[in-house]
Amino acid sequence: MSVATNIVATYRRPGAVVRRLLADGPREDRALAMLMGACTLTFVSQWPVLSRQAHLNGEELNPMLGGALFGWLFVAPLLFYALAAIGHGVARLLGGKGTWGAARIALFWSFLASTPLILLNGLTAGLVGTGPALSLVGLAWCAAFLWFWIAGMIVAEEGA
Repeated sequence: MSVATNIVATYRRPGAVVRRLLADGPREDRALAMLMGACTLTFVSQWPVLSRQAHLNGEELNPMLGGALFGWLFVAPLLFYALAAIGHGVARLLGGKGTWGAARIALFWSFLASTPLILLNGLTAGLVGTGPALSLVGLAWCAAFLWFWIAGMIVAEEGA
């Protein structure tokens, strides 16, 4: 299935999509591609916010974009790898039998699958600014991400 089709399917049955992704075996190249794709889309979601901030504060936009680029494409992936390791460690303490790679796929796919809401959050922040609408979209993203990650970790930690 295509990435877009899998993202739509994740909003219905996240565990089934992660199970399909894990059926291909350990694929670190796929995990890294998912993570970098999600980080790139998150960086893109920051453009309206940074543009609004630069306009309202009279600041230069390019340095702000450069900082966001560095943060999302160089720093965030390292933090996500650490978060996947922590998540797998916690799952092991709770009796999980999965692999480190499966835990990475569960987290990275959850992040990628939730990027439509991240993009909506960026648009809302850039066009509307702070307020109830932004809080609602942010809450929807957090809920979706956690739902996808927990469902994915349950599948990932079942073991083979």
